[in-house]
Amino acid sequence: MDAETNKKKKFKVPHTYVIIGIIILLMAISTYIVPAGEYTRVVDEATGRTVVDPDSFTYVEQTPIGPFELFMTIPNGLVESANIVFFIFVIAGAFEIITATGAIDSGISRIALKFRNSGKWIIPVFLVIFSIFGATIGLAEESLLFVPLGVMLARAVGYDAIVGVAMVLLGAASGFTSGAMNPFTVGVAQGLAELTLFSGITFRLIILAVMLVVTAIYIMRYAEKVKANPQLSAVYELEQAEKGKILNLDDLPELTTRHILVLLALLAGLVAIVIGVFNYDWYITEISTAFLITGLAGGFLGGMGPSRVSEKFVQGARGVVFGALVVGIARAILITMQSGMILDTMVHGLSQVVSKLPGSITAGGMFIVQSLLNFLIPSGSGQAAATMPIMVPLADVTGVQRQVAVLAFQLGDGFSNAIIPYTASCMGSLSVANVPWERWAKWFIKLLGIWYLIGMIFVIVAQAIGYA
Repeated sequence: MDAETNKKKKFKVPHTYVIIGIIILLMAISTYIVPAGEYTRVVDEATGRTVVDPDSFTYVEQTPIGPFELFMTIPNGLVESANIVFFIFVIAGAFEIITATGAIDSGISRIALKFRNSGKWIIPVFLVIFSIFGATIGLAEESLLFVPLGVMLARAVGYDAIVGVAMVLLGAASGFTSGAMNPFTVGVAQGLAELTLFSGITFRLIILAVMLVVTAIYIMRYAEKVKANPQLSAVYELEQAEKGKILNLDDLPELTTRHILVLLALLAGLVAIVIGVFNYDWYITEISTAFLITGLAGGFLGGMGPSRVSEKFVQGARGVVFGALVVGIARAILITMQSGMILDTMVHGLSQVVSKLPGSITAGGMFIVQSLLNFLIPSGSGQAAATMPIMVPLADVTGVQRQVAVLAFQLGDGFSNAIIPYTASCMGSLSVANVPWERWAKWFIKLLGIWYLIGMIFVIVAQAIGYA
């Protein structure tokens, strides 16, 4: 019995790169087994979007991935996701500059002091704030800007980095997935389904409320356990290593005039980014630029010279190398499927499965299929363009409301984004917090299961009440 116990204790979750490498290898093997196929892409004259012609699927000549091509997918993945990889480097570097001024410590400590005896209420407050951005402007990758603040605040009131990441990342994810007015998922999908833009918003707001309550309870229960016994933390070793950086609320750092100027510069930068995203279609490059300027301004206002600013920028970027590279390496999974021409075959196969389901459970089947497809096409707008032209006529044939088909898509698209290692929102947030993906996945998997259950219930209820 003792021998068996020791063996169990010795089991260790493989390194994140090993897990990704295994998936890449399995996809490469699949290119020899799964028939190659493709859909014809056409430009929708009404919207200008490139969409899939649902009746155009054909099998094509097999193009299996050879050994050399298999390894090529990794540098190609890094190239294709370079904007995200360097986005993470820039954000981490700029934030390290601002942190080095001491302004963040001074500001966060005063907020934490007010929540010292009721720190758990920070969690629902953060969740609600970031869910609003997720539900309206589709906040996803951009949320990693706020993760370092969340982590520092969580630690200051006795929690760990998991809590700090969760109350930012999962808040944005809840809003993004429920999609009240998300232009990148619901907006695109409803356009392709020829529905009134953002129609059915009341039902989606109910979904958001349920998700927020469930998520808040899940995080708060874990947070209180960690506060009572730090050894129960899912990232206990990380917390021990970072112990010297945790704010001491019994000895508050002085809030100087320079600190106030730095904090004002940070606030101005974040406001500018929100305005840019909302009004001027800013994305990765523009956001990176704005935050880089914010970091440099904060450093100089904080009294740092050019050499010190440069040193801190490099230090911050160096700290997220592991996570930033994961984004690029994991992109190789998609490249392997695309190069082997099996991605469209998988989409076609899954759609055929749904079409054969009894009418009463077709809506639930659509949700399951969209959830699986999100691991193949993690881009929300990309998944909408690839699948809605197939799902809309399928819904019409099987008696499923088009609004329900959109709902199945948005929920299936959103839930797993918080765990897929090749999504920028997930890996970017974990990177800047130095939280290993496998630790996050182990902690989050139960909540993900609850989210999927909630999604299935709402899709079935929507079909039952004729949600249109």
